[in-house]
Amino acid sequence: MTNPTLAAGAVERHLRARRDAGRGLLMPYVTAGITPGWTDYLRAFAAAGADAIEVGLPFSDPTLDGVTIQQAGQAALDRGASTRRVLADLSGLPDLGVPLVVSTYYNLVLHDGPREFCEALRRAGVGGLIVPDLPVHEAGELTGVAEAAGIEPALLASPSTPQARLAEIAHHSRGFVYAVSVMGTTGERTALAASAAELTGRIRRVTDRPVLLGFGISTPDQAREARRHADGVVVGAAVMRRVLDGAGPDDLKSFLMTLRQALDQECDRPR
Repeated sequence: MTNPTLAAGAVERHLRARRDAGRGLLMPYVTAGITPGWTDYLRAFAAAGADAIEVGLPFSDPTLDGVTIQQAGQAALDRGASTRRVLADLSGLPDLGVPLVVSTYYNLVLHDGPREFCEALRRAGVGGLIVPDLPVHEAGELTGVAEAAGIEPALLASPSTPQARLAEIAHHSRGFVYAVSVMGTTGERTALAASAAELTGRIRRVTDRPVLLGFGISTPDQAREARRHADGVVVGAAVMRRVLDGAGPDDLKSFLMTLRQALDQECDRPR
């Protein structure tokens, strides 16, 4: 089992403290640049009780994202969103009280080089990084320069990941381990995949880092069920579908508060 204090940066310390206090963790996602005032969604997320916020950099070829996130990314690109503009927007934000975790594809990291990319994230007030198309056996350079810049890279684990590889992913992750509930792309689903429980159980056998479960979680019932297995949930497509349908920050705050309430109810359940 990983030493719980090993290389725990600000994101991991924040999530650990909330988890260890018995709180179910909530990390909503927003595609950066999706609307002119897109950072207002970040404020709404924090006010709704988010424990961290995932900010997706729009990319033209999002191989791991489903239709909803693809549409959101294209809409942001059509508005002129770019990595530099997104980070400039983030730099102007006051402290939200929760960590920001950027997610992106490795091509955007390579554009300026891993070191400059990670240093730019830190200057913008970002604490964590998710790169879904970067496998653990190729992640050494990025994880090294990320840690040097004070950025915590969280790696992804899927239901098909062998146990030995899970241990390697958990060892190299910082902040949390991102458990992918299904083999497939992001998107809303009618039920939490049965593979989610097995995967999170296998991850817990090799690490004490927080485990966040994502891909398909879109309702309070699914969040409540996911909390029985993982430390918390990542909610992306359900948020972005509402944004694409015209929902404003207050609408998203109300939606996320239903997930917050469900996670809190599950935490209060007698064990």
